[in-house]
Order: sequence, then C-alpha cells, then structure tokens
Amino acid sequence: MKILKFGGSSLASAERFSAVAEIVEKSLATDRVAVVVSAMAGITDALVAIGREAASGRDYHARLEDLRARHHETASELLNADAAAEVATAIDRVLDDLGRLLHGVSLVGECTPRTADSVLSCGERLSARLLAAALCAGNTQAEYCDARTLIVSDRSFGNARVDMESTGARVRGRFAATGPTPIITGFIAADPNGETTTLGRGGSDYTAAIIGAALGADCVEIWTDVDGVMSADPRMVPGAFSLAAMSYDELMELSHFGAKVVYPPTLRPARAQAIPLVIRNTFNPSFAGTKVIEEIRGNGNLIRGISAVDEVALLRLEGDGMVGVPGIASRLFGVLARREISVILISQASSEHSICFAVEPGAVDEAQRRVDAEFELERGAGLVNDVVVETGFSIIAVVGEAMCRIPGIAGRLFSALGGSGINIRAIAQGSSELNISFVVAGSDQAAAVVAVHDAFFPPGSQPVAGGV
Repeated sequence: MKILKFGGSSLASAERFSAVAEIVEKSLATDRVAVVVSAMAGITDALVAIGREAASGRDYHARLEDLRARHHETASELLNADAAAEVATAIDRVLDDLGRLLHGVSLVGECTPRTADSVLSCGERLSARLLAAALCAGNTQAEYCDARTLIVSDRSFGNARVDMESTGARVRGRFAATGPTPIITGFIAADPNGETTTLGRGGSDYTAAIIGAALGADCVEIWTDVDGVMSADPRMVPGAFSLAAMSYDELMELSHFGAKVVYPPTLRPARAQAIPLVIRNTFNPSFAGTKVIEEIRGNGNLIRGISAVDEVALLRLEGDGMVGVPGIASRLFGVLARREISVILISQASSEHSICFAVEPGAVDEAQRRVDAEFELERGAGLVNDVVVETGFSIIAVVGEAMCRIPGIAGRLFSALGGSGINIRAIAQGSSELNISFVVAGSDQAAAVVAVHDAFFPPGSQPVAGGV
C-alpha cells in the first residue's frame, strides 16, 4: 500500500486537481492507495487572516465570500454541472459553519487557539472533497475522509501531539477492509472529546506518515513542487541538483536548517516503522525524486547537501564568573525552555567564558529579558555581563553522513569560505559529524552557500547518484 500526500501548490487550481487525479489513478493501477491532502494554495493563510479580522472587529464577510467563490469556481471548472452542484453544497455547509464561528469570534473579540484550529481546519476539508469528487468523475471509487475521526491528539491547539496508539487502532479499524480510495484531510486531528486540533503548519506531511505507519505502508510519497530534495536552494545555486537518495538523519538536519521540503515531525513515524519517504514533484511526475530511508550506501559525494536559515539573531552570555562554574548552561537553556524559546544553534568555547546561541528574531527581546533576569545576581556582582545581542545573521548547515569517515571536510569548507572573503561568526558541530553549522552575516548567505557548493560539487562536475 502507498500513501500519497499532495501539498497546497499541487492543488492550486482545477488544472492541478486534474493532474493530481491522474497521478492517483496511475498509482491505483498497481497499488492500494490512501491519499492525504493539504488545503489549496494560499487558503490556510487566508483563513489565518479571516480569523484575525473577525477577532479585531473588522468586516470579514468579503474575505469569506472570496473563499466560497474560489472553491465554487474550482468545482465548476473541474466537474460536470451535476457533480459541481453536489460539491458546491458540501462547500457551502463548511463555509456556512465557518461564518457562524467567525460571527462568534467577532462578538467576543478574540480568536482563541482552540477556535483558530476550527477555522484553519476548513481548508483541508474543502480540498479533500474536491479531489474525491474529481476522482469519482473519472470513474475511480473515492471517498472523503475526515482525519478528525482517525487521528487522536492532546489539546495543544495549534501544534497538537498525537496519541499514536489510539490513532493506530482507529486507522487500522477504518481501513481493515478494501473499499473506495480514501481522500484524507491532512493537518487536522481531534482530541478525545472530538474537539478539532491541528498538527502545526506543514502537518499534512505528518498526517501521511502517521497513516502510513499505522497501516505498515510500503512507502509514503510526498508530492510537492520541486524535484525532490536538492543539494542546495536552486534560487541561490544555479548548479544545484536533485538528490536520488538520503538517510532520515540527513533529511532531518536539512529540514531543520531551512530545506522546507518535509515537515520535520513526519520523519518520526516513518522511521519507527522503516517506511521509505519519497519526495516527488507533481509538476514533473515522471521524475523519480528523492528516496529517504534509514541507511544508504556511499554515493561518491563528500557531503549530501547544504541548507540555510536566514534572519537569525546571535545572543552571547559571557563573563569571568562563568569559568568552571557548574550549572551555568543548565540555567541558561532552562530559562529559555520554560518560555518556549527555541534555540537554533549553540556554540561554546572550552574556556567556558562565553556561550553563544541563535534564536529567531521574534524571540530576541524575550530571550534577552529572561536571561538577564536569570543572572541578575551574577550581573550585579560583575561575574556575568549583560546579554549581548546581534541581529542580521544566517545559519548555513553542511550535511552528510559520509563526513564522519573522511578527513579534511572542515578544512575544505572553511578554505572555500575564506577564499571568498566570508567571515564566520560562530561554528557548531556535533560528535556525529553529520552536520557542520556556521553563522555568517545575512548579506553573505548566498555567496557562502555558492562557495561551499562549488567546493564540494565543482561547476561542470557530474554528481554520482546516491545508492540505496
């Protein structure tokens, strides 16, 4: 069995729905299939905006009618008159319910996380109905399937945690017998009381992996708008190429550091059941894409890929009173964790005089305030300085499992950067040597990525395809 997941860019118009239907029908010729879908391109952002408008007391009705018009128009272009009318009725039910929900939001002047999840769930509920109807119109037996009846989560609205045991039992029970191809809403789930939750932006990938793990699928195909995972961002590196294969660990590292091909939690259920992920391009369905598994053979390349996170800030805690004092790091990162501030990178010298860490710009003020408060006594005694904040940086990660077996990788990397006149502000590397991360000025990001890519994949060279 295969799980096929289609993202918003794959479902941007009636033409794209038809293309997706063709991919599903082709897969059904050889396999049993379950399909997971995201909302149409741009719809989730529109729903976020409409919730904010309602909460602020602004008129949201025009935006609501824009949503209705877009989905009706897609149905009319995709289906014959009778089928389009039937789907339009289902669309109207969802959007009428949304209208009543937004009316309540406007009355209380607040869109709580719980309410926001109900608002955001509408996008996937609409796209799944459209694709199910498109497949039925092509004489493929398909049916709409609401993931809220399958995926059980806690009540962490906006980024719910899944109860894998309860979810697995529901999924296996639902799909124990063969039947119409299920078109499942991605991104959404429900708590044990039936309250709608969401799994985080990008959560449709996660939905597909959860369903695949529960059913012991042969693979999970993530259909997107690029030819698999690239060696670097092709917008920065014209010579970037698609990777034939990579490991779960490598994809996790690249995804964490800016390669937004797969939602990172997706890897957990797939890896737990040793289910391959295949990243493919809806706009180029004949291309094999990138296969992701536990371990791959060497492919002749020293590294696998390069990714980058832009717009990060560096914070530095330093002082003579930190040297040799146990618990400094625990207190520092403990206070950040309690405020749910995510730390992207950590760098510390062996002298223990300074700890440098990177956060997103939106977390800078809170991080600075909390760390200064945590070390208020030490600051007053002159043992620790005020937190130093610098903004406008990028983190670049060079990833590859082969790096731990080959000497000279770091030397080649830093020689390439030095030769291009790029200054490095911080470096982090774990003992696994899977990833070397470094911080540069944001203005140097593109030049740094190009320099590193050229150093390991010289222009004009023919990369060797990865083995599996």
